[in-house]
Amino acid sequence: MAVKSKPKISETQSSVSNAKLVHNLAENSIALQNKNIELISSMNTLVKKIDKMLGLFEEASKHVMEVGEDKRILELTEKLEKLLDQNKTIAGGLLMLEKYVRERASSTMSFNRPMK
Repeated sequence: MAVKSKPKISETQSSVSNAKLVHNLAENSIALQNKNIELISSMNTLVKKIDKMLGLFEEASKHVMEVGEDKRILELTEKLEKLLDQNKTIAGGLLMLEKYVRERASSTMSFNRPMK
């Protein structure tokens, strides 16, 4: 009975496939890092806009307090204060998310660095 031998992959074919794999991994890592940079940039823009909006609401709240003690104004003031608290919470959450993304990006970059 004849024994079938498994076809062997030559060392050059193996090294070529390994090189392609490493090249693909490097390209994917770079693409991921670029997306992380875009995400961080977008989050920074969003945080700045929320900060501006928060400042606007604070200024409006101060102005409303100067206007008088009308019942409608007091209700509006309470709603604005609640909205301010919500915006502060959202801004804090976005900052934590940004920190998480930065940490993940830096750990990904350090993990993907070529060994010397």
